[in-house]
Order: sequence, then C-alpha cells, then structure tokens
Amino acid sequence: MTTTTGQVRYQFEYEDPIRCAFIGAGGHSYRNIYPSFQYAPVDLRAICDLDGDRAAKYARIFGAAHTYTDHREMLERERPTAVFIVTAYDPDGRLQAVDLALDCLAAGAHVWMEKPTATSTAEVEQLQAAARSAGRTVVTGMKTVFSPVMSRVKEIVSGPEFGGPSSISVRYPLSMPAYERRADLVAMNWFLDCIFHPAAVLLHLMGPLDRISHEWEERTGASVTVMRFESGAIGTLHLTAGESPSSPSSRVEVIGDNANVVVENGTSVTYYRPTPARAYGRTGSFMVPTESAPLHWEPEYSYGQLYNKNLFYLGYVDEIGYFCDCVRNGTTPELGSLDQAFHILQLFEAYRRAEPGTWTTVKV
Repeated sequence: MTTTTGQVRYQFEYEDPIRCAFIGAGGHSYRNIYPSFQYAPVDLRAICDLDGDRAAKYARIFGAAHTYTDHREMLERERPTAVFIVTAYDPDGRLQAVDLALDCLAAGAHVWMEKPTATSTAEVEQLQAAARSAGRTVVTGMKTVFSPVMSRVKEIVSGPEFGGPSSISVRYPLSMPAYERRADLVAMNWFLDCIFHPAAVLLHLMGPLDRISHEWEERTGASVTVMRFESGAIGTLHLTAGESPSSPSSRVEVIGDNANVVVENGTSVTYYRPTPARAYGRTGSFMVPTESAPLHWEPEYSYGQLYNKNLFYLGYVDEIGYFCDCVRNGTTPELGSLDQAFHILQLFEAYRRAEPGTWTTVKV
C-alpha cells in the first residue's frame, strides 16, 4: 500500500497497475484526486464527463487514452477493473454518483466514490446489495481517517496505555439548516457534503453512535451536539458556523484513562501520556517525568518532501492507495467502507428528524 509512514512508490514503478476509468472532470478532482494517481497503481485508460471538451483536456493533462460523454459506452468499450467517481448533485438533491456506481458494479467494476456516498441509508443498502451481487468492492473517499495524523491518533487510542476512549470533542466549521428546512434535500446538500468529515472521525475513533441531542443557533446555523456511543463513551460535536475563515478549521480531542490526545488543524498532534499525579499545593515544578512527558508531532513544511504536500497530509494519497490494495488483494475494506457510510447516513438522518433540544436514537 502507498503509505505516508513509509517509502512511497511512484505510479511508473508499479509493474501491474489497475486498469481504471474516471467519471467526472470537476475542480475538486482536478486539484486532489487525479494528481494522487502519481503515487498509486493506476493505469488511467479513460475519462468520462458530460462536457466532452473538458474531458479531453483532462485526458491530455492526466494521461488517459480515451474520453467519453456517456459512461455506459465507456464501461462497455473499456471494461475497466475499477472506476473512480467524482460528480455532483441532481436538481432534486440526489447524488449522481449513486446510479453511476450501480452501473459500474453491474458492469463488473470496483468503485471508488468521493464522499458523500449517498443521501440516505436506503441508497447505501442498494449499493451494498449491488456490491455483494457483483462480488466487487466499493470505497468512499473519507480522506480524514486516512491522514497520517488520524492514523497515529487511532493507534494511540487503541493501545493499552491509553485505557480506551472515554470521551471525545470534535470541532468543525459547518452550518446546519433550520429544522423546518431539513426535509428539503437540496437545502441539506452542503451539510451532507461536509458532515462526512467530522462524522467519519467520530466513527473511526469511537465506534457506532447510540443517541444524540443538539442545540441550534439561528443566526449562523451553528450547533452543538451531545452524543453517546454504543460503547458507553460520550462526546460533543461543535459545528462552528460563524467562525473566521482565518481560523484553524478543526480540533479533535480524545480522552482515555489518565491520558488524552489532541489534534489541531488536522496537522498537529499532541499526546499527553499517562503520568503520575502531582500533590496539589506541594509541587514546585511543572516538569513531568521525561518518560511520561507529552509527545508532539507536526510537519516542518520546509523541505520538498512528499509529506509536505496536502495530497499526503490530508489523506488523499492513502485513501486511493488503500482502495487499490483492496482491489489488487481481494480484501474487504474497513476504512471508507459502505458499512461506515451507512452509519454516517444514520447520523445525517437523525439530524433531519430530530428537533433541537430533543434526544433521538441514531439507529431506527
């Protein structure tokens, strides 16, 4: 697997790249997905977009041999082993990617699709049934859980020294529509698009949710959610709509047993390791023992190293490498899986039906 914690292989160094096609030629894919193929076993054979001229330009830039405006024609002619899908919403608020993924699975291709996976748990169940029937893999691009920072946090909170996660606090800038507008899928599209990031972190570090209650602020759409996980752990999700664009975008803190770990802005990690208690009123030095002192990691941003590229520290390269490993090795995905997408859509649906100030179970 291409990994941010070891030596990275370049695309041309793979002897058995995967025959791939791509549906979508938008700005996000141009910035973040196509460039990540430089470090993955991807043989990009074709690009499909409704705008044929745009598809042709992308093909010249990223080395695809053929272009199409009809994805069914592309699937029939190219017979790709895997298809990447990065598309938009229909006018009714549904995701174009759901039907596209179903067509790809029916054609015998594995599927990588950008988040959000779907607009409902029912659509995820459709994808799960189609993937089982085709014997193919579907992975969603939940980049944050593939980032080197979150990979390290997962290692820490899963270790015996940490004592198991007991609570979590996640901060993320996102506005939620008023309750009376949440039945309108179009009004909820941006919220759905972005909630995948903090929700994926919550699920990855803490496991499935049991119930939630949230309060909502009218002027900005900010909200604070209190939650209980199936494990018995508790947490908060602070969606900080109204913050300055110059502010760091996120913060995560997980508490264990005499230990906690903090992630600032997605690139800085501090692990406060278990350390002996200090007598109150009798301790003259703030210095803790070296063997239990906090550990801190952050990029140096000075060298031309791959880890200083946002494709790496944001998790794009590793999420694509992970998908390619699943395809090549025939392994069932755990990260970015349809099961994880289902749990995130359960949370999305809970927000749609729960009035502020009330408790609701996430599973129904």
